[in-house]
Amino acid sequence: MKAIKNILMLLGVLFVAGTLIFAVGNTESVVVGNDKVVVNDSVQKNVSKSYKISSIDIPENLNFAGEVVPQSDPEILERIDREFLVNTYWQSNAVLLIKRANKFFPIIEPILAKNGIPDDFKYLAVAESGLTNVVSPAGATGFWQIMRETGREYGLEVNSNVDERYHLEKSTEVACKYLNRWKNKYGSWALTAAAYNAGPGAINKYMGIQQVDNYWDLLLGSETGRYVFRIMAIKEILSNPEKYGFHIEKEDMYEAVPTFNVEIDKPVSDFADFAQEYEINYKILKRHNPWLREAHLNNSSRKKYTIEIPNKGYYREAE
Repeated sequence: MKAIKNILMLLGVLFVAGTLIFAVGNTESVVVGNDKVVVNDSVQKNVSKSYKISSIDIPENLNFAGEVVPQSDPEILERIDREFLVNTYWQSNAVLLIKRANKFFPIIEPILAKNGIPDDFKYLAVAESGLTNVVSPAGATGFWQIMRETGREYGLEVNSNVDERYHLEKSTEVACKYLNRWKNKYGSWALTAAAYNAGPGAINKYMGIQQVDNYWDLLLGSETGRYVFRIMAIKEILSNPEKYGFHIEKEDMYEAVPTFNVEIDKPVSDFADFAQEYEINYKILKRHNPWLREAHLNNSSRKKYTIEIPNKGYYREAE
């Protein structure tokens, strides 16, 4: 019995070895143009000699909202380099950000300018949310990631029926008020951005413990420590996409759909019916008015709301 087992094991080893030899023997390489194509059991792998990964040349004049970055400091330079590498080589995300910026920056930019906020802060919204209406684990909501209490403090309506943190124009106005408040305290846009991310309480605490008065010298947690550097990397890439290898045609950019406004000052019992009155469906109505959180509007106080309706012809007609 033992001899039979040994024979069977030997046959098994010989079978596996023969299979591997056959596989290796059937591997072929051919050259197509400048590419080497490896053929093995009908699977092709193209390895282009022109594809290269390299370090990023960091611009020498980096600034955040006009505040010069001390790039001569090697610790600062490494932090900058990290953000440029991460955001350049995360190509799919960068392409999406470039496309979304084309759609949403024209809405954000004039609101920042009107409130005296540097244009660089539009990239803060990119860093916060990727220009999408996301909700963080802590409950921060919308493009500007505003907490419920902060939204209410600055005049937004926030409840289960209406949540204006999802309203791009109104939430941008609130972000501007918040930023101006802390710029008046800190005198620095970089510290103001850090306070936006971590909260002014945390920034005040770290400044007191470490006895420094600027962002560049503060030792902060991982997220806030990377925050301003990440914003600067996003700014550079979105401002000069082709320099970093992103070639996106104009027709591939996302565009805002033209709209008109409808004012209402009474309850709406069913937004699906309301949408059909304007030859759109419920999904499209909510796409343009994400601050409407339910399928109806209570509005017992008869408050005046402005609802955005897309011009006819941009979406397929409601069935």
